[in-house]
Amino acid sequence: MKILLLIGLYAITLSNMGTNAQTNSPKKGILLITFGTSYPNARKAFDNIEEQVRSYWPDIDIYWAYTSGFIRKKLDKQGIQIDSPSGALAKMGEAGYTHIAAQSLHIIPGSEFHDVVRTVKGFTQVQKGLEKTTMGRPLVSKHEDLERVARFFTEQFPIATNDEAVVLMGHGTHHDANVYYPGFQYYLNDLSDRHYVATVEGYPTLERVIRQLKKQQVKKVTLTPFMSVAGDHAQNDMAGQEKDSWKSQLEAEGFEVDVVMKGLAEYDEVVKIWLDHLKEALDGL
Repeated sequence: MKILLLIGLYAITLSNMGTNAQTNSPKKGILLITFGTSYPNARKAFDNIEEQVRSYWPDIDIYWAYTSGFIRKKLDKQGIQIDSPSGALAKMGEAGYTHIAAQSLHIIPGSEFHDVVRTVKGFTQVQKGLEKTTMGRPLVSKHEDLERVARFFTEQFPIATNDEAVVLMGHGTHHDANVYYPGFQYYLNDLSDRHYVATVEGYPTLERVIRQLKKQQVKKVTLTPFMSVAGDHAQNDMAGQEKDSWKSQLEAEGFEVDVVMKGLAEYDEVVKIWLDHLKEALDGL
């Protein structure tokens, strides 16, 4: 009788240990953070990223955040609610997530990326129950990233004749991280002398690239975004009908222009780089 009682007590103890272990087990979540877009056609790039993330980590919940308040307000008027990074983190904390891997979908580690890093780190200290957060790096932030992206573009857009060239439209920034754009041009130059990157708000400029195209006697230019989505900058600044759009400026200089309206997040090969960075963030949890 004593033996049966001891066995029963032992079984109850094991049962309680299992319950405690389940209660104390970490609840992981993924937060994807981007500038955002209000263009429905451009958002398919984000759908592709989510699909890829879900295929690699089917058991981890995915949340989204847009850093642009302007875009969030615009979408809100359309009945689409997207959280800010702090708002999404607060929701995840309230939902009981103890470990969060945030992944930046920015291109370079500029001011927006560093703002997000501070926000994510700050929530670890103030959000009750949130034990640890990690931050995945943006698309190009180290040597291997730049090599992979340069190789992708030169293979995705091969040059058939000497009178052709490819021009990538980057955003550019006044932050010191703008050096990644001319740095990326150096990596492109290792593979091709007909692939260029220029920026809307930084350096290199389109004017500089046009001078190079003329020196090389280029006649046909393929124009495509060096941005996660083909949003407002791509639709208007790059391919718009206004005379100051890149397409119009190139045509005014005598070039034949072909536009490829496709954001980086629509290419699985590029998304894989972000996924590798997210894996590093998840491993860090």
